Amino acid sequence: MKILAISDTHLKEGDIPPTFKGLLDDCDIIAHAGDFTSTECYNAFAATGKLKAVHGNSDNSELRQLLPERLVFEADGVKIGIVHEGSLSIMDTTALRYLALEMGVDVLIFGHIHRPLIEKSDVILICPGSPTKPRLSDPSVVLIDIEAGKISPKIVEIEGKACGFIDFSRDLENDR
Repeated sequence: MKILAISDTHLKEGDIPPTFKGLLDDCDIIAHAGDFTSTECYNAFAATGKLKAVHGNSDNSELRQLLPERLVFEADGVKIGIVHEGSLSIMDTTALRYLALEMGVDVLIFGHIHRPLIEKSDVILICPGSPTKPRLSDPSVVLIDIEAGKISPKIVEIEGKACGFIDFSRDLENDR
């Protein structure tokens, strides 16, 4: 089972960028942790027939009515939860761990911080970052392979524009 975890796409139109469209085709489930931003963007992902999703804080009112705030589903015997805002800090994931335990999930996929993270303890916390508007990172998604109950998540950087700070840091390095 292959799951593509994605969040914070912030697309105003329904065109999925070709930089990660191939990843959509190769997965069994697309787990989107909110902030599609537009109904057109949501419809493009939903048209794949693979979408499990929640709404985010930047989603329009139509999406907020259509999508739940939290979602739990099962994939090959693994319970997976999706939320948008579970924490405002990438440095302290305590609240997210407790949320995962409260939801009774093995894996919690969340968004909002636009920066990728995989943290493993008694639960696995995953933030896929953002493929279109990353913060302090390159554009990214997370691929999750589940085989015989073994969960293997991996951050995948995709082609696109990094955040301004990353570009600035790279420019400084190149000037040395």
